[in-house]
Amino acid sequence: MSIIIATMTARQRVLEYLRKQRVASAGQIGHGLNMSAATVRHHLAVMLADGRIILTGGKRHGNRGRPVKLYGLSEKSIGDNFPLLADAVLTELLKVRTAEEGADAIDAIAQELALRVGREVDLNIPMVKRLAIVVEKLNEMHYQARWEAGAQGPRILFAHCPYSAIITKHPELCQMDTTMVGVAMKNPVRQISKQEFGVTQFCIFMLDPTS
Repeated sequence: MSIIIATMTARQRVLEYLRKQRVASAGQIGHGLNMSAATVRHHLAVMLADGRIILTGGKRHGNRGRPVKLYGLSEKSIGDNFPLLADAVLTELLKVRTAEEGADAIDAIAQELALRVGREVDLNIPMVKRLAIVVEKLNEMHYQARWEAGAQGPRILFAHCPYSAIITKHPELCQMDTTMVGVAMKNPVRQISKQEFGVTQFCIFMLDPTS
């Protein structure tokens, strides 16, 4: 156990301390981890900014002085069971269907997502405006999307895959994304690049601007 702790970074140690204690002040963290107050405050400020921890309130010692700030883990650090659930649901959904029925089920999911992404998109508004609306909605769904002009037409790029935890087991989600973007944009779309570690940083979808 001591070897594991020794290999942790200072911030990992702070996170682990909060994981065990649930809520603690900077002073308590410093005392528990044998860190200086300045070091603890620095790490807490960084992790507050990137969303790994949150302020949970404050407590006052006696009737004087400022309340002592208390910190805890954010939902981002605590994590959730959604990847496991999504994997189980997709596995069960697809294994009881033929390949054609499975493809139809994925298409139906994509159509439902597209309603949320492209609800405000109208074919009568300029392509640039349609792209801006869809990209904004995609970013609300954590795709880290942007669009760019290309010689063969506009392209939408995803810098992040919200399904990265299960995408290897469920590559059909790439087709779901392709269908979702096309329906939301009200334009034919094809995926020309798939995000792979060490190969490319983006999933890229090419739009047909003539449609």
